Amino acid sequence: MKNGQTKRAVVAGGAGFLGSHLCEALLGDGVQVWCVDNLQTGQRRTVRRLEQHPGFTFVEADVIEAGFAAMLPRRVDMIFNLACAASPVQYQADPEHTLLTSVVGTRNLLRLAEQRGARFLLTSTSEVYGDPEVHPQTESYRGNVSCTGPRACYDEGKRAAESLALDFHRAGRADIRIVRIFNTYGPRMRSDDGRVVSNIITQALDGSDITIYGDGSQTRSFCYVDDLIDGLMRLMRYEGVQPGPVNMGNPAELTVAELVEQVLALTGSRSSVVHMALPEDDPRRRRPDIHRARELLGWAPHTTLTEGLRETVRWFSQLRAETAPRVLGNGSDHLVA
Repeated sequence: MKNGQTKRAVVAGGAGFLGSHLCEALLGDGVQVWCVDNLQTGQRRTVRRLEQHPGFTFVEADVIEAGFAAMLPRRVDMIFNLACAASPVQYQADPEHTLLTSVVGTRNLLRLAEQRGARFLLTSTSEVYGDPEVHPQTESYRGNVSCTGPRACYDEGKRAAESLALDFHRAGRADIRIVRIFNTYGPRMRSDDGRVVSNIITQALDGSDITIYGDGSQTRSFCYVDDLIDGLMRLMRYEGVQPGPVNMGNPAELTVAELVEQVLALTGSRSSVVHMALPEDDPRRRRPDIHRARELLGWAPHTTLTEGLRETVRWFSQLRAETAPRVLGNGSDHLVA
Protein backbone atom coordinates (compact mmCIF):
# COMPACT_ATOMS: atom_id res chain seq x y z
CA MET A 1 0.00 0.00 0.00
CA LYS A 2 1.19 3.53 -0.78
CA ASN A 3 -0.61 6.36 1.04
CA GLY A 4 -3.45 3.91 1.64
CA GLN A 5 -3.62 3.02 -2.07
CA THR A 6 -2.94 -0.33 -3.72
CA LYS A 7 0.29 -0.23 -5.74
CA ARG A 8 0.03 -0.34 -9.51
CA ALA A 9 2.53 -1.92 -11.89
CA VAL A 10 2.93 -1.96 -15.65
CA VAL A 11 4.71 -5.04 -17.01
CA ALA A 12 5.76 -4.56 -20.63
CA GLY A 13 6.27 -7.95 -22.22
CA GLY A 14 4.04 -9.44 -19.54
CA ALA A 15 2.74 -12.33 -21.67
CA GLY A 16 6.22 -13.72 -22.23
CA PHE A 17 8.07 -16.42 -20.31
CA LEU A 18 9.49 -14.17 -17.59
CA GLY A 19 6.73 -11.58 -17.82
CA SER A 20 3.92 -14.00 -17.00
CA HIS A 21 5.76 -15.23 -13.91
CA LEU A 22 6.41 -11.64 -12.83
CA CYS A 23 2.74 -10.66 -13.28
CA GLU A 24 1.73 -13.64 -11.15
CA ALA A 25 4.20 -12.73 -8.40
CA LEU A 26 3.06 -9.10 -8.33
CA LEU A 27 -0.59 -10.11 -8.06
CA GLY A 28 0.38 -12.40 -5.20
CA ASP A 29 1.90 -9.34 -3.51
CA GLY A 30 -1.38 -7.46 -3.77
CA VAL A 31 -0.25 -5.24 -6.68
CA GLN A 32 -2.62 -4.26 -9.49
CA VAL A 33 -1.01 -5.24 -12.80
CA TRP A 34 -1.36 -3.90 -16.33
CA CYS A 35 0.25 -6.41 -18.69
CA VAL A 36 1.31 -4.86 -22.00
CA ASP A 37 2.30 -7.19 -24.84
CA ASN A 38 2.11 -7.14 -28.64
CA LEU A 39 2.09 -10.99 -28.70
CA GLN A 40 4.94 -11.12 -31.20
CA THR A 41 6.70 -13.69 -29.03
CA GLY A 42 4.52 -13.63 -25.92
CA GLN A 43 1.42 -15.85 -25.80
CA ARG A 44 -2.00 -14.91 -24.47
CA ARG A 45 -2.44 -18.40 -23.00
CA THR A 46 0.37 -17.74 -20.49
CA VAL A 47 -1.83 -15.14 -18.77
CA ARG A 48 -5.31 -16.62 -19.38
CA ARG A 49 -5.58 -17.74 -15.77
CA LEU A 50 -4.40 -14.33 -14.54
CA GLU A 51 -7.17 -12.62 -16.49
CA GLN A 52 -9.63 -14.07 -13.97
CA HIS A 53 -7.94 -12.00 -11.25
CA PRO A 54 -9.68 -8.66 -10.53
CA GLY A 55 -6.32 -6.90 -10.24
CA PHE A 56 -5.08 -7.92 -13.69
CA THR A 57 -5.59 -6.05 -16.97
CA PHE A 58 -4.25 -7.21 -20.34
CA VAL A 59 -3.37 -4.55 -22.91
CA GLU A 60 -2.45 -5.72 -26.40
CA ALA A 61 -0.09 -3.03 -27.67
CA ASP A 62 3.43 -2.45 -28.93
CA VAL A 63 5.65 -0.23 -26.78
CA ILE A 64 7.27 1.12 -29.94
CA GLU A 65 3.98 2.95 -30.58
CA ALA A 66 3.67 5.77 -28.04
CA GLY A 67 -0.13 5.55 -28.05
CA PHE A 68 -0.09 2.53 -25.72
CA ALA A 69 0.27 4.91 -22.74
CA ALA A 70 -3.32 6.08 -23.23
CA MET A 71 -4.52 2.58 -22.31
CA LEU A 72 -2.81 2.70 -18.91
CA PRO A 73 -3.92 4.29 -15.63
CA ARG A 74 -2.89 7.82 -14.71
CA ARG A 75 -1.28 6.62 -11.49
CA VAL A 76 1.50 4.04 -11.86
CA ASP A 77 4.03 3.13 -9.17
CA MET A 78 6.26 0.62 -10.98
CA ILE A 79 7.18 -0.07 -14.60
CA PHE A 80 8.98 -3.29 -15.52
CA ASN A 81 10.40 -3.31 -19.05
CA LEU A 82 10.64 -6.92 -20.28
CA ALA A 83 9.46 -6.03 -23.79
CA CYS A 84 11.88 -7.66 -26.19
CA ALA A 85 12.32 -11.03 -27.89
CA ALA A 86 15.05 -12.74 -25.87
CA SER A 87 16.30 -15.77 -27.79
CA PRO A 88 18.39 -15.69 -30.99
CA VAL A 89 15.72 -17.47 -33.03
CA GLN A 90 13.13 -14.91 -31.97
CA TYR A 91 15.12 -11.68 -32.05
CA GLN A 92 16.86 -12.48 -35.35
CA ALA A 93 13.50 -13.15 -37.03
CA ASP A 94 12.83 -9.38 -37.11
CA PRO A 95 16.07 -7.63 -36.15
CA GLU A 96 14.74 -4.16 -36.95
CA HIS A 97 11.84 -4.57 -34.54
CA THR A 98 14.17 -6.07 -31.93
CA LEU A 99 16.46 -3.04 -32.00
CA LEU A 100 13.58 -0.56 -32.02
CA THR A 101 11.93 -2.31 -29.07
CA SER A 102 15.08 -1.84 -26.99
CA VAL A 103 15.64 1.76 -28.06
CA VAL A 104 12.31 3.39 -28.97
CA GLY A 105 10.27 1.12 -26.69
CA THR A 106 12.54 1.80 -23.75
CA ARG A 107 12.42 5.54 -24.40
CA ASN A 108 8.60 5.45 -24.47
CA LEU A 109 8.47 3.51 -21.21
CA LEU A 110 11.00 5.85 -19.58
CA ARG A 111 8.89 8.84 -20.60
CA LEU A 112 5.87 7.08 -19.09
CA ALA A 113 7.82 6.60 -15.86
CA GLU A 114 8.77 10.29 -15.90
CA GLN A 115 5.19 11.42 -16.48
CA ARG A 116 3.65 9.07 -13.90
CA GLY A 117 6.41 9.38 -11.30
CA ALA A 118 6.93 5.61 -11.40
CA ARG A 119 10.07 3.64 -10.62
CA PHE A 120 11.42 1.98 -13.78
CA LEU A 121 13.18 -1.39 -13.99
CA LEU A 122 14.96 -2.37 -17.20
CA THR A 123 15.63 -6.03 -17.83
CA SER A 124 18.92 -6.02 -19.66
CA THR A 125 20.96 -9.11 -20.42
CA SER A 126 24.26 -10.89 -20.03
CA GLU A 127 24.52 -10.50 -23.81
CA VAL A 128 25.88 -7.00 -23.21
CA TYR A 129 29.14 -8.80 -22.31
CA GLY A 130 29.23 -10.49 -25.72
CA ASP A 131 31.77 -13.32 -26.00
CA PRO A 132 33.52 -12.31 -22.76
CA GLU A 133 37.25 -12.11 -22.28
CA VAL A 134 36.78 -11.65 -18.51
CA HIS A 135 35.46 -14.56 -16.47
CA PRO A 136 33.26 -14.55 -14.47
CA GLN A 137 31.56 -11.39 -15.69
CA THR A 138 31.28 -8.45 -13.28
CA GLU A 139 29.11 -5.40 -13.85
CA SER A 140 32.23 -3.28 -14.40
CA TYR A 141 33.28 -5.36 -17.43
CA ARG A 142 32.55 -3.45 -20.64
CA GLY A 143 32.15 -6.52 -22.79
CA ASN A 144 33.30 -7.92 -26.11
CA VAL A 145 30.32 -7.38 -28.41
CA SER A 146 30.24 -7.40 -32.21
CA CYS A 147 28.25 -4.36 -33.30
CA THR A 148 27.80 -5.71 -36.85
CA GLY A 149 27.07 -9.41 -36.30
CA PRO A 150 23.68 -11.19 -36.44
CA ARG A 151 23.21 -10.88 -32.65
CA ALA A 152 23.89 -7.13 -32.60
CA CYS A 153 20.22 -6.17 -32.89
CA TYR A 154 19.71 -7.61 -29.39
CA ASP A 155 23.13 -7.07 -27.79
CA GLU A 156 23.56 -3.48 -28.93
CA GLY A 157 19.88 -2.71 -28.41
CA LYS A 158 20.15 -3.66 -24.75
CA ARG A 159 23.37 -1.67 -24.34
CA ALA A 160 21.59 1.38 -25.80
CA ALA A 161 18.62 0.78 -23.48
CA GLU A 162 20.93 0.84 -20.47
CA SER A 163 22.42 4.12 -21.69
CA LEU A 164 18.97 5.67 -22.06
CA ALA A 165 17.89 4.54 -18.61
CA LEU A 166 21.00 5.93 -16.93
CA ASP A 167 20.68 9.20 -18.87
CA PHE A 168 17.16 9.59 -17.50
CA HIS A 169 18.55 8.90 -14.02
CA ARG A 170 21.39 11.42 -14.34
CA ALA A 171 18.96 14.07 -15.56
CA GLY A 172 16.66 13.41 -12.59
CA ARG A 173 13.86 12.40 -14.93
CA ALA A 174 13.18 8.90 -13.57
CA ASP A 175 14.10 6.56 -10.73
CA ILE A 176 15.62 3.58 -12.53
CA ARG A 177 16.92 0.08 -11.84
CA ILE A 178 18.81 -2.16 -14.30
CA VAL A 179 19.20 -5.92 -14.09
CA ARG A 180 21.45 -7.98 -16.37
CA ILE A 181 19.80 -11.38 -16.66
CA PHE A 182 21.81 -14.52 -17.32
CA ASN A 183 20.33 -17.71 -18.79
CA THR A 184 16.98 -18.38 -17.13
CA TYR A 185 14.75 -21.42 -17.60
CA GLY A 186 11.58 -22.99 -16.23
CA PRO A 187 7.90 -23.63 -16.94
CA ARG A 188 6.20 -21.54 -19.66
CA MET A 189 9.23 -21.44 -21.93
CA ARG A 190 8.24 -21.82 -25.56
CA SER A 191 9.30 -25.12 -27.07
CA ASP A 192 10.23 -23.34 -30.32
CA ASP A 193 12.24 -20.45 -28.88
CA GLY A 194 15.61 -21.98 -29.74
CA ARG A 195 17.06 -21.72 -26.23
CA VAL A 196 19.34 -24.50 -25.17
CA VAL A 197 17.20 -25.78 -22.25
CA SER A 198 13.92 -25.87 -24.18
CA ASN A 199 15.63 -27.39 -27.23
CA ILE A 200 17.25 -30.21 -25.28
CA ILE A 201 14.18 -31.05 -23.20
CA THR A 202 11.74 -31.12 -26.13
CA GLN A 203 14.12 -33.18 -28.25
CA ALA A 204 14.68 -35.63 -25.40
CA LEU A 205 10.94 -36.01 -24.74
CA ASP A 206 10.29 -36.52 -28.46
CA GLY A 207 13.06 -39.11 -28.68
CA SER A 208 14.63 -37.16 -31.53
CA ASP A 209 18.31 -36.33 -31.95
CA ILE A 210 19.56 -33.75 -29.47
CA THR A 211 21.34 -30.91 -31.22
CA ILE A 212 24.53 -29.53 -29.70
CA TYR A 213 26.10 -26.55 -31.42
CA GLY A 214 29.87 -26.82 -31.38
CA ASP A 215 31.57 -29.52 -29.35
CA GLY A 216 29.44 -28.92 -26.24
CA SER A 217 32.31 -27.53 -24.18
CA GLN A 218 30.86 -23.99 -24.13
CA THR A 219 29.51 -23.12 -20.68
CA ARG A 220 26.38 -21.49 -19.35
CA SER A 221 24.98 -20.73 -15.89
CA PHE A 222 21.29 -21.58 -15.60
CA CYS A 223 18.98 -19.79 -13.15
CA TYR A 224 15.50 -21.13 -12.33
CA VAL A 225 12.71 -18.69 -13.11
CA ASP A 226 11.34 -18.43 -9.55
CA ASP A 227 14.74 -17.31 -8.26
CA LEU A 228 15.07 -14.70 -10.99
CA ILE A 229 11.60 -13.26 -10.35
CA ASP A 230 12.44 -12.96 -6.65
CA GLY A 231 15.50 -10.95 -7.66
CA LEU A 232 13.50 -8.61 -9.90
CA MET A 233 11.04 -7.92 -7.09
CA ARG A 234 13.87 -7.21 -4.63
CA LEU A 235 15.60 -4.84 -7.05
CA MET A 236 12.41 -2.92 -7.71
CA ARG A 237 11.91 -2.49 -3.95
CA TYR A 238 15.55 -1.45 -3.35
CA GLU A 239 15.68 2.00 -1.72
CA GLY A 240 19.42 2.62 -1.56
CA VAL A 241 21.74 4.71 -3.71
CA GLN A 242 21.51 4.08 -7.46
CA PRO A 243 23.34 0.73 -7.81
CA GLY A 244 23.89 0.72 -11.56
CA PRO A 245 23.42 -2.55 -13.45
CA VAL A 246 23.01 -5.65 -11.29
CA ASN A 247 23.86 -9.15 -12.52
CA MET A 248 21.29 -11.85 -11.77
CA GLY A 249 21.93 -15.47 -12.59
CA ASN A 250 23.19 -18.70 -11.13
CA PRO A 251 26.98 -18.75 -10.71
CA ALA A 252 26.99 -22.57 -10.96
CA GLU A 253 28.65 -23.07 -14.35
CA LEU A 254 28.41 -26.21 -16.50
CA THR A 255 29.00 -27.21 -20.09
CA VAL A 256 26.21 -27.75 -22.59
CA ALA A 257 27.30 -31.40 -22.83
CA GLU A 258 26.81 -31.76 -19.06
CA LEU A 259 23.36 -30.20 -19.35
CA VAL A 260 22.44 -32.80 -21.97
CA GLU A 261 23.53 -35.60 -19.65
CA GLN A 262 21.30 -34.28 -16.86
CA VAL A 263 18.27 -33.95 -19.13
CA LEU A 264 18.75 -37.46 -20.52
CA ALA A 265 18.95 -38.84 -16.99
CA LEU A 266 15.78 -37.00 -15.88
CA THR A 267 13.72 -37.95 -18.95
CA GLY A 268 15.03 -41.48 -19.43
CA SER A 269 15.40 -40.59 -23.11
CA ARG A 270 17.55 -42.63 -25.47
CA SER A 271 18.02 -39.75 -27.88
CA SER A 272 21.33 -39.55 -29.69
CA VAL A 273 23.44 -36.40 -29.75
CA VAL A 274 24.36 -34.71 -33.02
CA HIS A 275 26.76 -31.80 -33.38
CA MET A 276 26.26 -28.77 -35.60
CA ALA A 277 28.36 -25.70 -36.34
CA LEU A 278 28.52 -23.10 -33.58
CA PRO A 279 26.51 -19.98 -34.51
CA GLU A 280 28.38 -16.76 -35.22
CA ASP A 281 29.31 -14.73 -32.11
CA ASP A 282 27.99 -17.43 -29.77
CA PRO A 283 29.66 -16.91 -26.35
CA ARG A 284 32.14 -19.58 -25.29
CA ARG A 285 31.77 -19.01 -21.55
CA ARG A 286 29.10 -17.37 -19.44
CA ARG A 287 29.02 -17.06 -15.67
CA PRO A 288 27.75 -14.16 -13.54
CA ASP A 289 29.52 -12.54 -10.65
CA ILE A 290 26.58 -11.84 -8.31
CA HIS A 291 28.39 -10.13 -5.43
CA ARG A 292 26.49 -6.87 -6.04
CA ALA A 293 23.09 -8.62 -5.86
CA ARG A 294 24.12 -10.46 -2.70
CA GLU A 295 25.36 -7.32 -0.94
CA LEU A 296 22.60 -4.90 -1.98
CA LEU A 297 19.58 -7.18 -2.11
CA GLY A 298 20.50 -10.24 -0.08
CA TRP A 299 19.71 -12.20 -3.23
CA ALA A 300 21.12 -15.47 -4.51
CA PRO A 301 19.47 -18.35 -6.37
CA HIS A 302 18.57 -21.35 -4.23
CA THR A 303 16.97 -23.80 -6.70
CA THR A 304 19.38 -26.54 -7.75
CA LEU A 305 19.69 -27.39 -11.42
CA THR A 306 18.26 -30.86 -10.80
CA GLU A 307 15.20 -29.42 -9.03
CA GLY A 308 14.65 -26.78 -11.68
CA LEU A 309 15.09 -29.16 -14.61
CA ARG A 310 12.70 -31.65 -13.01
CA GLU A 311 9.98 -28.97 -12.81
CA THR A 312 10.70 -27.82 -16.35
CA VAL A 313 10.60 -31.36 -17.75
CA ARG A 314 7.30 -31.95 -15.93
CA TRP A 315 5.84 -28.80 -17.47
CA PHE A 316 6.93 -29.68 -21.01
CA SER A 317 5.59 -33.22 -20.54
CA GLN A 318 2.19 -31.85 -19.50
CA LEU A 319 2.21 -29.40 -22.39
CA ARG A 320 2.87 -32.21 -24.89
CA ALA A 321 0.03 -34.26 -23.40
CA GLU A 322 -2.39 -31.32 -23.63
CA THR A 323 -1.53 -30.41 -27.21
CA ALA A 324 -1.17 -33.90 -28.71
CA PRO A 325 -3.80 -34.55 -31.43
CA ARG A 326 -6.60 -36.98 -30.64
CA VAL A 327 -8.77 -39.11 -32.92
CA LEU A 328 -11.78 -41.29 -32.22
CA GLY A 329 -11.20 -45.02 -32.38
CA ASN A 330 -13.32 -47.95 -31.21
CA GLY A 331 -15.57 -45.64 -29.23
CA SER A 332 -12.77 -43.97 -27.26
CA ASP A 333 -10.16 -41.28 -27.76
CA HIS A 334 -6.58 -42.27 -28.32
CA LEU A 335 -3.43 -40.37 -29.09
CA VAL A 336 -1.87 -40.37 -32.52
CA ALA A 337 1.85 -39.87 -32.93
